[in-house]
Amino acid sequence: MRLVALQKHIYPRSFGGLMEQRLGTVTSAVTAQVRTAEDVPPTPLPAELRYEVSDPYAVVLTLGPSTDWAVTWVFARALLTEGLRRPTGAGDVTVVPAPRHHRRRHHPRSVRVVLRNGSGQALVGLAVGDVAAFLRKTFALVPAGAEGYHVDLDGVITALMGRNL
Repeated sequence: MRLVALQKHIYPRSFGGLMEQRLGTVTSAVTAQVRTAEDVPPTPLPAELRYEVSDPYAVVLTLGPSTDWAVTWVFARALLTEGLRRPTGAGDVTVVPAPRHHRRRHHPRSVRVVLRNGSGQALVGLAVGDVAAFLRKTFALVPAGAEGYHVDLDGVITALMGRNL
């Protein structure tokens, strides 16, 4: 059995794209470029990427200011990681590096997170540097392949047994 040590760091909360890492959580405030159709100009929205050791396979993307209308999506950390290099995903969430013709000198390289639901889709552009820095912090907390050591299997089984299926 391989033991994994979890090192916890506390950093002061900060904004403007900087990160907070507190007791097994990493958050990153970023600006998302959101559009609902290819031919519509993007709208900049405040966004947050969040990772919690208690849910080691997932990342959380929250779009909009922290008010009642903010939208939250949860998807696989591996999906976001792979999407930095090549198109990946199927269904409600896909991640795609921005096409080459969208990469200009005065614009940062970006990755597109495509979010779909029954009523439409949103194309969410995030700066590659912001996403890569966020992911580095998550892998410092829980390395790839060590996620299973952080899953509360007893809690999952209890939750499943307590539900009427």
